[in-house]
Amino acid sequence: MFFRRSKQEREALQQPFPDAWRQRLAYRWPMFTTLSPDERERLEDLVKRFLARVRFEAAQGFTVTDEMRVLVAAQACLPVLELDLDLYRQVTSVILHPRTVVLKGTRNVGSHLASDTDQTLAGQAHHRGPVVLSWSTVAYEARHHERGQNVVIHEFAHQLDMLDGMIDGTPPITDRDLRARWVTACTAEYRKLRRGEEGILRPYAATDTGEFFAVAVETFFTVPVAFAEGAPELYALLCEVFGQDPAARLNPAP
Repeated sequence: MFFRRSKQEREALQQPFPDAWRQRLAYRWPMFTTLSPDERERLEDLVKRFLARVRFEAAQGFTVTDEMRVLVAAQACLPVLELDLDLYRQVTSVILHPRTVVLKGTRNVGSHLASDTDQTLAGQAHHRGPVVLSWSTVAYEARHHERGQNVVIHEFAHQLDMLDGMIDGTPPITDRDLRARWVTACTAEYRKLRRGEEGILRPYAATDTGEFFAVAVETFFTVPVAFAEGAPELYALLCEVFGQDPAARLNPAP
């Protein structure tokens, strides 16, 4: 489906990407420097559009700066660099907390069970609603991609998963053959994790199919070389789905 760009997006695209933003991204998020000049230019355009359409809100009296907004936007835009998908069309706002969020009260934990223990969250994605992020986690994980975790990419992977109205671990894939191969490969990896077998994905991926997808996506973009070695079939499928090969950026052909 085609969506017209808003007046704010069109005006934002006409403005140059500030050098100060580019410098801060290179410092705050080393993965930015692995992109080719063409990829960086297109990512910068996506960032301008994202910032024109997504509202940033501060929680707990926190002050949100341009540097914070740009760092979040750049990481959020990376997965859709070759897809766009109208920049996660349901997302209208990002709520930044200074640190991890503690949820209190009774909540469902699956299989008709409930828990009243406190839950600490670094991020949360709401269907047709905001993305909640902890700035301290965002900043740390952007700098240390070698840990294999990225809360921004993780939560926006959930938004990608939600585009079809369901959280089932399957992003929008129009090619029927690719979709079938995707389901087969992900099901196999997911079942291994559920059985307790070690793999390239952290155990949290075994929570459910939605978390499996989000963890797979953040791992794909943060530690792609290890992913390609540890789960080559799934890595190759992610390359097809996203139209990107992050491992090749880190290990370019001679």
